[in-house]
Amino acid sequence: MIRYREGMSFDVAAVPHSNDDASLDLPHRELMELSARFSRCFLRWLDSRTPGGFTYPRLRVLEALHCQGPAKMKTLADALGLSARNLTAVADSLESDGLLRRVAHPSDRRATLLELTAEGQLAADKSLVPRLVEISGLFDELSPTERSTLRATLTTLVGAMESKPCDEGGS
Repeated sequence: MIRYREGMSFDVAAVPHSNDDASLDLPHRELMELSARFSRCFLRWLDSRTPGGFTYPRLRVLEALHCQGPAKMKTLADALGLSARNLTAVADSLESDGLLRRVAHPSDRRATLLELTAEGQLAADKSLVPRLVEISGLFDELSPTERSTLRATLTTLVGAMESKPCDEGGS
């Protein structure tokens, strides 16, 4: 049994063994668990800071359309790091609230553009800055040096994940 600093324990005997067991790096395991915990907590925290039905993905779609104008769904999904399915759900929700509409692309009849309605423009004007400022305030907990280090670390890790294709079928 291996014990981590914060009282977590990990039973090595319960882990399936392979030829690579000698290279099992438990400090990295702790980083994986802490990263996953941070991710879950951060997403819950984000949604708790966006009252009135504006989850973080909804805010990001509003922001992108407000700042950059109408966009193709695929382009917007890629820019925001959302799957097509997730963007469709967000767009459906914003559309049902009267904040967004789908329109035909003027030169590509296969494409659909998303654009804000007048009500969507007003909601973005009113909500975006205060909510994004509140969310970004979390990082005031860090010193400027810690923020710089976190930015560099996250940039490195995101780059590493984005450069390696996902294996959709498992291992």
